[in-house]
Amino acid sequence: MVKNVPTNVITGALGVGKTTLIQSLLSNKPDGERWAVLVNEFGEVGIDGSMLSGGTVDGKEKSIFIKEVPGGCMCCTSGLPMQIALNLLLAQAKPHRLLIEPTGLGHPKEVLETLSQSHYKDVLNVQATLTLIDVRKLDDQKWRNHETFQAQMQIADTVVVTKSDLYTHDCMPTLETYMHEIGVSSTPVVHANCGKVDNRLLANASNFTLHLSDSEQHHHTNKLNSANTLIAPKEGALRIANQGEGYFSRGWLCAATYAFSYKQCVMLFKTYTAERLKAVIITDSGIFAFNVADGAFEERRLDEAEDSRIELISSSEDFANTFAEAIDSLIDEYTK
Repeated sequence: MVKNVPTNVITGALGVGKTTLIQSLLSNKPDGERWAVLVNEFGEVGIDGSMLSGGTVDGKEKSIFIKEVPGGCMCCTSGLPMQIALNLLLAQAKPHRLLIEPTGLGHPKEVLETLSQSHYKDVLNVQATLTLIDVRKLDDQKWRNHETFQAQMQIADTVVVTKSDLYTHDCMPTLETYMHEIGVSSTPVVHANCGKVDNRLLANASNFTLHLSDSEQHHHTNKLNSANTLIAPKEGALRIANQGEGYFSRGWLCAATYAFSYKQCVMLFKTYTAERLKAVIITDSGIFAFNVADGAFEERRLDEAEDSRIELISSSEDFANTFAEAIDSLIDEYTK
């Protein structure tokens, strides 16, 4: 049994840099500590776990443990998918700290509500919630008025401004106005430097208090089953789709026996200015993690991957289908 595990929720909208920030936090964790990460993704395939894996080794024991809950909001169906995954992760890792990354389309208040339930009272020590924001998104009224994105800001103990090195003008007045509009103007704001923040922020206290009445609590059905994670086929590829909260996902899980063309992958991912695209792909030039957010393309070499995975999230069903046709053509070429 584990007791009083320091626990942090790292939340924020699609593409704000949650995975990048968590990678930084993991790289700066104290030597000798085991850290665990529970990752929730809107898409069915689950890619963040592959991007975050590859932690160092303390003696014979891994120091970083990752578990994924793909397929939608993990707090749904009374929090059951989340609780199953969380209990398994705690039993396996017995961590010194737990980080939880809900999907950018998840319901952060309900995630914190689940963590605050009585059966976790002596198990988890819920500390600061960090909410990441790319202030440029506030120019889009659809994003600005999205209830889920507003809720992410409202439960923040610290607001973390990301990607400010890409801003063409001072966006802070825009952020200050927005925070005043949604009633969180007193929440501390820090800037992430190249996706990095001081790990000491995690140890701050959580100001979250349960205030939802039973009639206001969020319950809806969710088809995910955290006990049955998708496994790549030995040959060919699985194609999976999901939709909700006004967004559409298309995912592919490909056999590890195929090495895709690195040049073709890069060309394809740069051609489509996707709102959100993640991929971990075994190529003829090595294993790469690809990341596209609001048209900005990034890549990073990885040491290992069990299979190839691609996941697109878009607010346009037509765009999602068009992109899917292009990916299917690429996959079919290499899986004949």
